[in-house]
Amino acid sequence: MYLTKEVKQEIFAKHGKGNNDTGTAEGQIALFTFRINHLTEHLKRNRKDFNTERSLVKMVGKRRSLLDYLKKKEINRYRAIIKELGIRK
Repeated sequence: MYLTKEVKQEIFAKHGKGNNDTGTAEGQIALFTFRINHLTEHLKRNRKDFNTERSLVKMVGKRRSLLDYLKKKEINRYRAIIKELGIRK
């Protein structure tokens, strides 16, 4: 499995407020970005996997809504997470 408990804790420790703080927008955006990158690589190898493609599109939409929320609430945190994760916008 590509997303183990340790990997999740590392993501939340780096982008959230702590290891167990899974509720911050930055932590969730970072986790979605990790999963999106993994699915993108999978789809490069398996072009006809349409179920994964649908999941990827839904995940990008969820991340976009979290980014919109963060942009509306605190623009500085939004800019920081965009820069740190290298997301286009």
